[in-house]
Amino acid sequence: MRSKIRDAKRLVAKVGSALVTNNGAGLDHAALADWARQIALLKAQGREVALVSSGAIAAGMQRLGWTKRPHEMHKLQAAAAVGQMGLAQAYEDAFTRHGLHTAQILLTHEDLSDRKRYLNARSTITTLLKLGVIPIINENDTVVTDEIKFGDNDTLGALVANLIEADALVILTDQDGLFSADPRKDPTATLISEGQAEDLRYEKMAGGAGSGISKGGMLTKIKAAQRAARSGAHTLIAGGRIPDALLKVAQGETLGTLLYASSTPLQARKQWLADHLQVAGSFIVDSGAANALRAGKSLLPVGIVDVRGNFERGAAVSCQQENGEVVARGLSSYSSAEARKLIRKPSSAIEATLGYACEPEAIHRDNLVTL
Repeated sequence: MRSKIRDAKRLVAKVGSALVTNNGAGLDHAALADWARQIALLKAQGREVALVSSGAIAAGMQRLGWTKRPHEMHKLQAAAAVGQMGLAQAYEDAFTRHGLHTAQILLTHEDLSDRKRYLNARSTITTLLKLGVIPIINENDTVVTDEIKFGDNDTLGALVANLIEADALVILTDQDGLFSADPRKDPTATLISEGQAEDLRYEKMAGGAGSGISKGGMLTKIKAAQRAARSGAHTLIAGGRIPDALLKVAQGETLGTLLYASSTPLQARKQWLADHLQVAGSFIVDSGAANALRAGKSLLPVGIVDVRGNFERGAAVSCQQENGEVVARGLSSYSSAEARKLIRKPSSAIEATLGYACEPEAIHRDNLVTL
């Protein structure tokens, strides 16, 4: 099963506040430098790595001289604003030593629940990965409110894994993995080497937050693994202070706890598309496009003969033949207004027609399921 992580080409690595700030003592520049070194080596192997990093609030607390995490939202936002500056600069400095650039991505739950913003975030992050830039992703704690916050970066890591269709999520923490009981309270607790992410028994084994700096705990990591599994991503939870932990797990070494997904990424995504979305409109396609869709190919604008309904970019739409037969369902790369302008147009004409080009496909095959 460790081969599932060893063979992963696109990874999301998540590091927690306790590791980033050395348990609240301030930014641990040595740790950041070491993760940068490991990620640079993984990138040299041909892998793509996005880094989800906690630490802005904790770093801000240290700069402001606070020893205890506040509960008031305005104070948390202020600490995040102060800490984010140093965190971003520290990562840029660490990766620059290896000839790599970083990009700061700050997200709120709204960004991923709104389909248009979801696709924009996906396009930005995947483009950065293709350019060889390391995305440094964090919750936008400076503007977040109770209604939209993720609550912890374990959840954010899982959602990012789903967002960019990563093969694996690696959560580095101050614990060595998932134990049969809380090892801080039960000396007989044993490490769980691997298991199925969807196995609900693991929730009962998880303990709470490990420190006053950390927001989440092992339970949030188990739930993150369950979320990641929905898109087929496997999750590895390991101790971030173990030397070369990221490299070791990526090489398939038996380290930490592997919670594997029971479905492949494509199966999980297509099941989500088929079962959980209401369509907002439809593309009427010609027979050639219908045959291409049945063969597992993307829908191109040239195969669309009509657009029905009013919808935004990222909406779920059906693909129908003129006789009313529904061929497929997917997420539109363009709004209905844009799509109408692209009817029967080749992909090469998209930019000239709209004045810009987002995607060459009306629906990419990764965002489409045949019915």
